[in-house]
Amino acid sequence: MDTHKGFAPLALLASFAACFAAAALGALATADAQPFYDALQRPGWAPPAWLFGPVWTLLYAMMAIAAWIMWRKHALQADPALTAIFAMQLGLNALWSWIFFRWHSGLFAFIDILALIAAVAMVIIKFWARSRIASMLMWPYFSWLAFAAMLNWSLWRRNPFL
Repeated sequence: MDTHKGFAPLALLASFAACFAAAALGALATADAQPFYDALQRPGWAPPAWLFGPVWTLLYAMMAIAAWIMWRKHALQADPALTAIFAMQLGLNALWSWIFFRWHSGLFAFIDILALIAAVAMVIIKFWARSRIASMLMWPYFSWLAFAAMLNWSLWRRNPFL
């Protein structure tokens, strides 16, 4: 039973605010990163720089909706560890941008993204028990992170200064 119906729009807004706050924090690190990214030796399969913004916007929106669904199912309230893991993955996501784009560390960015993938996998598994829809909303994010990890690895290996 859903006892949060009266607060659903506010909860959805809060979910979007939390997810996009993490996005904004990460974006601060990339504000003037275009020259750095342009200077990197990239593999032929690297997406164009303009694609990252739209993809991440969609992924953060899907994360926010998934979190909102879990709030409506009482899963976030009933499982503080789940809330902590979800918050941790948002933090690791924002941190990656700082490590890679601001501090220019391919190795530590790669370590961060592996931890992020593990955290998202835990979220997906825990969401599945309460809402398959919420869990499935996280799969594109997980898939993009796996791709991003391969790209991170490739950039780190191709660019000795990284």
